[in-house]
Amino acid sequence: MSATPAPKPAPAAAHASRRALRAGAAALLLLLTGGVAAPAALSAQTAQTAQGQAQAASLSAAAARQADARQDPARHDGLRPVAQDLDPATVARLDAAITAAMKKDAIPGVIVGVWIPGRGDYVKSFGVADQASGTPMKSDLHMRIGSVTKTFTVTAVLQLVDQGRIGLDDPISKYVAGVPGGDRITLRQLAAMRSGLYDYTSDPKFLDALRTDPQRTYTPQQLLDLAFAHPANFAPGAKWEYSNTNTVLLGLVVEKIGGQPLHTFLQQHVFGPLKLTSTSLPTGAEFPEPHAQGYTTFTPDGTVTEATTWNPSWAWAAGAAISDLDDLHTWVPALVDGRLLTPATQAQRLRTESVGVPGVSYGLGIADVNGWLGHNGELPGYESIAAGLPQQKATLVVLVNSDVDRGGSYSTAIGRAVTQIVTPDHVWTLPSPAQVGENRN
Repeated sequence: MSATPAPKPAPAAAHASRRALRAGAAALLLLLTGGVAAPAALSAQTAQTAQGQAQAASLSAAAARQADARQDPARHDGLRPVAQDLDPATVARLDAAITAAMKKDAIPGVIVGVWIPGRGDYVKSFGVADQASGTPMKSDLHMRIGSVTKTFTVTAVLQLVDQGRIGLDDPISKYVAGVPGGDRITLRQLAAMRSGLYDYTSDPKFLDALRTDPQRTYTPQQLLDLAFAHPANFAPGAKWEYSNTNTVLLGLVVEKIGGQPLHTFLQQHVFGPLKLTSTSLPTGAEFPEPHAQGYTTFTPDGTVTEATTWNPSWAWAAGAAISDLDDLHTWVPALVDGRLLTPATQAQRLRTESVGVPGVSYGLGIADVNGWLGHNGELPGYESIAAGLPQQKATLVVLVNSDVDRGGSYSTAIGRAVTQIVTPDHVWTLPSPAQVGENRN
């Protein structure tokens, strides 16, 4: 780390950077909304132009999907036929809504995928992957996915439950020593965000250190030491509160009982079986090509910078994973239907409880947002949503290469704009900080 202390950011910048780490490193449900509603009807001329462009893009996308399916049918599980595109009018509305949201909030680049059996699909990229070169965003780029990582880590925990090697109601002290009150905190409470343990990504000294030296490598124990230097926020099980500390502990459980580093266990037991060839949990700052540049204001002075090669070790089991649109399209249905788990264990995972906000509840490493099951993620430079709507067997993936969030969470803004059009009875939206007690200046 630099020996020179970082200058203290202005209050607005400090707030934005703290929120970016808490919501970012992984935070679901603590994101500012700041969304954009879908625009009213387009003019006839605008709609006609948009529809023509959408149809041309759709033909290209369909050809690419068909070629991919022929080359590797197993990648699509042999279960999903190549879908037809959504109707031109809906495509035009989606194009307009996403473009408007990007313009309003100055979002650099977005990748969106929506798949609804019986209705069609929508796969498009917008904006740029690199602001300096003007390289356009493409739907096959790798992206950091933040807290969507939690869905993988908790799946690994539940696989060990299915194998009879651990129990959800076992105390964490059985597997990890030194956890304050660990004899009263269960694995279930950790996965459900009900442990009461302090979130290390709320620690001011940690935030200052990370802002000053984003290339620093953190070990899981160092992250826990940061958390355990603070008293618990409440008794285990008393209420819901998002804490990345919970998922770091679960990652250590997987390593101890699984007998492998977490990234290896995930590769062999989660990514591999589903052929998620573009998904990984990095051990350092490595980032497979091709990838988009990520932009953030999590800097000492609050200026925008690239966070693309920053070391995500501080997020580890809670938020360090990398993936792409196609892999998340495969992952979401498997997450929602419990393909890697027994039905009994999947039922426990999906037993969500309210987080105190209407329409939002949380299970074991999975959220229910107005019927959409999955997770969102955010860390410096990147935001994501990966969720499924069981009622329609629909899948939604949103990937953004910025967490600057001038008008609120970028991923929420895009997710809301999309779902207001395709599933108006099930809109992806998350509450403002005041509703869930996010730290404020």
